[in-house]
Amino acid sequence: MTRLEYRKLLQETLSNLNLDSVGLMTSMFLEARKNGSKIYTMGNGGSAANASHAAGDFLKGASFGLEKRFQIICLNDNTPSMMAIANDIGWDDIFIEPLRNLLKPNDIVIGISGSGNSKNILKAIHFANESNAKTIGMTGFNGGELKKISDLSIHSPAMDMEVAEDIHMAVFNMVKKEVMSELMDNEPSMGKTYDERIN
Repeated sequence: MTRLEYRKLLQETLSNLNLDSVGLMTSMFLEARKNGSKIYTMGNGGSAANASHAAGDFLKGASFGLEKRFQIICLNDNTPSMMAIANDIGWDDIFIEPLRNLLKPNDIVIGISGSGNSKNILKAIHFANESNAKTIGMTGFNGGELKKISDLSIHSPAMDMEVAEDIHMAVFNMVKKEVMSELMDNEPSMGKTYDERIN
């Protein structure tokens, strides 16, 4: 695939993205912040990088200067515990085990999987559903099992892993921009000090 072909596929996929689903995701994030619920992200490979990036964005960029902040945790960021679980129990349990320690009803669990069939993601999402948490599945290709079992599906309808990863990060950025606009009176924190933001 050439760079022009990739750009064309990315643009077409972004144009076909269901923005109503992105709006629902934004509402879920705002509700979680309002209620003090936690948001958990998780993924493998490039999706793990997106999960980590998103958590950082909402911990800092979308929370900085606010009295009530987003409580968001990336489950693949704790490398020692993740490797211990993988070694002692199995790779399929790396996300469900920390959720057994932390998850509460009405928390949000976001599973990111290009194929939608990553076993460790599916196991954690099933557990979250059974625990009365809210689940979001971010997928590509045909969506796999994750698209079917999640409360909210964010789907990149392209048969390309890199496009799916780009779309998923774009969705997180859309949600971030929307919540910042609502919570910060359309004046995000760019270039402002903490004191300037709270006064």
